[in-house]
Amino acid sequence: MTFSWFDIGFAVGLVHVMGIAAAIHAVMTVRTSQGAVAWAVSLATMPYLTLVPYLFLGRSKFIGYVEARRARNLLMRTRVGEIDWSGISPLAADAHPEFSALTDLTDIPFVAGNRVRLLINGRATFDAIFAAIDRARDYIIVQFFIVHDDTLGRELQRRLLARAAAGVKVYFLYDRIGSHDLPRKYCERLIAGGVMVHEFTAAKRGLFVNRFQLNFRNHRKIVVIDGNEAFIGGHNVGNEYLGEKPPLAPWRDTHIAIEGPAVIGIQRAFAEDWHWSNGSVPPLNHTPAEVDGNMHCQVVPSGPADRLETASLFFVTAINAARERIWLTTPYFVPDEAVFAALRLAVLRGVDVRILIPSRPDHRVVYVATQSYAHEAVRSGIEVYRYRPGFLHQKVVLIDDRAAAVGSANLDNRSFRLNFELMLLTVDHDFAASVARMLDNDFADSTPIERDALRSLAWWWRTAMRVARLFAPIL
Repeated sequence: MTFSWFDIGFAVGLVHVMGIAAAIHAVMTVRTSQGAVAWAVSLATMPYLTLVPYLFLGRSKFIGYVEARRARNLLMRTRVGEIDWSGISPLAADAHPEFSALTDLTDIPFVAGNRVRLLINGRATFDAIFAAIDRARDYIIVQFFIVHDDTLGRELQRRLLARAAAGVKVYFLYDRIGSHDLPRKYCERLIAGGVMVHEFTAAKRGLFVNRFQLNFRNHRKIVVIDGNEAFIGGHNVGNEYLGEKPPLAPWRDTHIAIEGPAVIGIQRAFAEDWHWSNGSVPPLNHTPAEVDGNMHCQVVPSGPADRLETASLFFVTAINAARERIWLTTPYFVPDEAVFAALRLAVLRGVDVRILIPSRPDHRVVYVATQSYAHEAVRSGIEVYRYRPGFLHQKVVLIDDRAAAVGSANLDNRSFRLNFELMLLTVDHDFAASVARMLDNDFADSTPIERDALRSLAWWWRTAMRVARLFAPIL
């Protein structure tokens, strides 16, 4: 087949028309002005290079997903009934007005009567999770972004199969993109052993166009035992999270164990994801056992179907609540304007603002963009430290000496607008003190970025940082 110049010209013109149409779509649908401008300019001027990436990466909401997800959640709650929180524990929202917006934002109340403890690094985390799995009597919830078929993954598999054989209901949910290399045989063995297994994916059957939307991922890490005990945080399932995979070893991460009524809010986040993935409603315990603790907790699930940008607003709320210090740790520091402005304002209020980031990359483009924002933060009076011993992956927030949050959300646009995340805010002086001690040790193993450090960098490195920053809306 031969093509005339007319055919070639027509094809080129068609691509440009499609690029302009996509640019208009980006202006109308992309949430942030920076992202809209970046996509619109690139689609209009370089459609040959950007049309296909836009199909995969360009939208911050699923086509039809928001309505479908909300309808599914409403259906799920209709089937199981709304949770009567008032009979579980006294509400604590009135005691913490600075955080009251989070209750309205999430539709999950601030609850008292909880006990939360830190699990520092992989060994402590998975020792605690495996011990809890072994004592499960009714059901086990397991949800991770990444699951590897390695030593740790097979140990998890073995324990889940053992509990399923003992008659315990086991629910296993993994993200299709994060666990893209998980062998089919891994899940087949779980299913053969009685474990209920599903993948979370943006694509729903019958919505073909959603199959292009690979940019949306379920980044939550949740384990729940019998509705009484939950585990959330930064760890996925893989040997690297135990610090056994150079060059990122030792891996620095943090999880938490939760007992009390806050577990119910964590379960609800899982139940909505499970219901979306397969249409069924898992029968879960809504009356957790009472515990010897009175920590006040706010569960904060977030995702692209939220009516507001929950994750970003969570960080803004936490930063604005600080009066003495706000310390944050994140593997990726690519904040939006709202969070960055809140950090700058905290500095102007005299708050001790510190951010801890890695000194080595796991994703190079994000790492380079992080360096650009880190240097800008330092010039704004924010103290930024690079963690030296290994890769830093924890997501922790410390607010003064009274509150702390741990979960899965990073300080980047992906967590703010593209991923499903889960954080837990705990208001308790003792818990905050334990987080402060942990972070003090981390800062002692870190190097601060000096205010004039940017000037000493090579021109090509400064250029690379600026170029990487152009991709901030999708990083």
